[in-house]
Amino acid sequence: MFNDRFKFLRYALLSLPVLAILTLSLNRNVGSTSSVPTPAADISLATASGQQTAILAGGCFWGVEAVFEHVKGVTDVVSGYSGGGATTASYAQVSSGQTGHAESVQITYDPKKITYDQLLKVYFTIAHDPTEVNRQGPDTGSQYRSAIFTTNDEQQKDAKAYIAKLTQSKAFPKPIATIISPLNSFYPAETEHQNFIARNPNYPYVVMFDLPKLEQLRKQFPELYKS
Repeated sequence: MFNDRFKFLRYALLSLPVLAILTLSLNRNVGSTSSVPTPAADISLATASGQQTAILAGGCFWGVEAVFEHVKGVTDVVSGYSGGGATTASYAQVSSGQTGHAESVQITYDPKKITYDQLLKVYFTIAHDPTEVNRQGPDTGSQYRSAIFTTNDEQQKDAKAYIAKLTQSKAFPKPIATIISPLNSFYPAETEHQNFIARNPNYPYVVMFDLPKLEQLRKQFPELYKS
């Protein structure tokens, strides 16, 4: 069993009323398909074959990974670290908040089945709260920041345009805090962090903060959801 004592102790020390407040707070600023506009740059599905990748960060990578594992057209999702160097790409070091890394996920997808812009809409609507600064729910620190690590100029252009559209539409009650940065490197996390929710669906932190995201994905994006 995974030995992340920090998240487990955080959960154990919180009373049920406080947990209820945290859950409401976590969901309050998350958008819905009715309030979050479709990206202006969204285009038709690609006709050429070949896999593409997207790197997104939005709090604890367990939940973000699980969300995109349930999106049609996504062929693989890996939890890891982005934003820092190779020598500090470990959970123990990243948890200090001093490495420059963010817990992130590498999403491999088929552009013939889903577009980058559709992934962004799921990211902003379901995967996390983009208005939080250096935190998501009970997790605090720069390692939990909202960030998009772009792999090319087109992704950077699309991400900037979508955030501008979200801001203009006032889809969220607070300013969007998501940072857009060119990807330097992505470092896969330790084995125990991969597919964590699928392997530990009854873990208290997962039940409280991550499983509700999967339910919202199923409800708000039935055309994209896969079991």
